[in-house]
Amino acid sequence: MTTNWTVTRILRDRNAGLYLAGLVVSAFGSSALGLAAGVWVKDLTGSNGLAALCTFAVWAPTLCGPALGTIADRVRRKPLLIGTNLGLAALLLTLLAVDSRTDLWLLFTVLFVYGTTVVVQDPAESALLAAVVDRDLLGDFNGLRMTAVEGMKLVAPLTGAGLYAAFGGPAVAGLDAVTFVVAAGLWLLIRAREERPQRPAGTWRAQTAEGVRELWHRPLLRSLVLAGGATMFLASLSSSTTYAIVDALGHSPTYTGVLYAAQGTGSVAVGLVSGPALRRLGARRFGAAGIALTAVGVAARAVPSDAVVLACSAAIGLGLPCVLIAAFTAVQRELPGPLLGRGTATANTLIFTPNVIGLGVGAAMVELADFRALLIVTGLGLFATGAWLGVVGAGAALDQGPGQGADQGLDQDLDRGLDQGLEQRLDRGPEQGLDQGLNQGLDRAPAHPDHGPTQASPGSTRGAAPAPAPSLAPAPAQGPAQGPTPGPAQAPNDAAPQPPASAARTSAKSPSDANPA
Repeated sequence: MTTNWTVTRILRDRNAGLYLAGLVVSAFGSSALGLAAGVWVKDLTGSNGLAALCTFAVWAPTLCGPALGTIADRVRRKPLLIGTNLGLAALLLTLLAVDSRTDLWLLFTVLFVYGTTVVVQDPAESALLAAVVDRDLLGDFNGLRMTAVEGMKLVAPLTGAGLYAAFGGPAVAGLDAVTFVVAAGLWLLIRAREERPQRPAGTWRAQTAEGVRELWHRPLLRSLVLAGGATMFLASLSSSTTYAIVDALGHSPTYTGVLYAAQGTGSVAVGLVSGPALRRLGARRFGAAGIALTAVGVAARAVPSDAVVLACSAAIGLGLPCVLIAAFTAVQRELPGPLLGRGTATANTLIFTPNVIGLGVGAAMVELADFRALLIVTGLGLFATGAWLGVVGAGAALDQGPGQGADQGLDQDLDRGLDQGLEQRLDRGPEQGLDQGLNQGLDRAPAHPDHGPTQASPGSTRGAAPAPAPSLAPAPAQGPAQGPTPGPAQAPNDAAPQPPASAARTSAKSPSDANPA
């Protein structure tokens, strides 16, 4: 497939459009309930601690991500997503019975089950996306998904707050239930043929360990996931200073909503440019650049100026999602289909668990130290993380071994060159078009941004330098049917999904979920 796909091309694809619509609808309902649940508990109990437990109840199941992700590798993903969405809709309706503090056990139980289900859904959605979006569109799609979800977070909390003020918590729960029913309907409309997964060998524990091991043994993925976890930990330390910053500026606590909106605007913007940026910079450079921008934004928030703090919030929103988009896109491209569910869930756990820890540590540190010093130290930590990712990632592919690193980059670029050659056959003749495509693939491979220079692996005939490709074009009589996978003219839903041609979305949890402003 060619690499010049755009956001418009994604939106024109039926399956991709339905997939994105399902995510947007779910994000709207979840964001509305996320705000209303805390306010609901606060009104019923007057306790800030219990209100904060609402967020913890949703995030706690992330700790079990690798084990829960195994479920997505044992069943067909589309029926799983439809069933879990309908189940959540029914579960949320039980919140209609909550009307006093004695019913809080029900609210917290629902939130915990909700968080557990989301941990299962994330890898299932990742694996199903292999039948929806071409591998070359992953960066664009993940960025567009970030834009859409973050855009909903600018609208949904206000809607949820207004609905809660007018009709109470049960009304917001009812709205969220409706969004899950709509999302289930959208999943049902997606055309994706899935074969029943073979039952994995070994115990549940062994299957979970296999997903962790597969992710950990790939240096590029390991460096991106570790950098993502470190970034989320440091960003959560920074977010704990938000109220101190607002107080120093002389504003009321409600001013945090303005900072939240500024950060959300930055996240919306980065989603629109992430696809082209990933193609130009590669995953590690894109992630490192985003971390560096976040470092500047965090440290500069120590300046007592409204304009500077607002600009820094937007910069954080622009930079923080970069490493997440880079990490999850790399996971989608590197892991084989049978392990994609467990691998994605493991990445979720390693990236987002430090965020929860950082929130607790930051809450204690902001009471013990000057918030400006904390911001500067956190900014330096982020800058060091970005530099580490840039340095470690540069050599990651050289350590991957046969079949991964450089050879994998060469294989990917040869595939693209072959597809481009097929598209040129009509204009330049079958042999000339295909030969040129092969040459373009070989020329591009040594400079592959995430897999390093091409090196010969044991048993491989590929050399370290590009050489003129021999004529491998099929005879004209063979026709296009003998060539590689058809180009863009063939919709992705017209053929069964190919698991190794990775694809998935970024986690349902995003930076602004727990790191506002």
